[in-house]
Amino acid sequence: MARYQRRDPLLSYNFQVALQDSKDDDGVGLGTVALSTAGLRTMAAFSEVSGLEMTMEVEEYASGGINDHSLKFPGRVKWSNLVLRRGLLAKRDPVDGSDLWTWYQGYLDGHGVRKDGLIILCDEQRKPRLTWSFHRGLPMKWTGPQMNAGQSQVAVEAIEIAHEGVTLVKAGGELGQAIGGVIDAIF
Repeated sequence: MARYQRRDPLLSYNFQVALQDSKDDDGVGLGTVALSTAGLRTMAAFSEVSGLEMTMEVEEYASGGINDHSLKFPGRVKWSNLVLRRGLLAKRDPVDGSDLWTWYQGYLDGHGVRKDGLIILCDEQRKPRLTWSFHRGLPMKWTGPQMNAGQSQVAVEAIEIAHEGVTLVKAGGELGQAIGGVIDAIF
């Protein structure tokens, strides 16, 4: 008799984000995020990630002789911008490449660098279960903390990132296994 094994959904609070400078126009630097020591230094502690969303445009065609409906065809896919939020730190590690203000300021100064990134959703044992990668991220909006003397909340900064696509990294693939090995080594 086959035994039913219950599979609970993953909890959304257990995640990690890694940012790495894009290596070339193809976003090939993605693999180095998981495999290099520099990639380990860019693990960023964010309190919220939103914008993992895509929408496919649908082209409609009214075919002659078909009067009760129109034909639908897939069109372009549009990706939502990612928004990363985290507590604002007064002093950062000089080797930390995840400083959001500095990344944005680089574009204002004329020498900005695009970033590739990984968003890793973990289970209760902090083992990576799903990983999304985005490539050629461009910081389009930085938001500083909202300050109010009447409240005692953490000062939060946010960055909105336009990118050129999100990919779900297969857990069984080479990059997925490498990410799992690197994350296991950290924790």
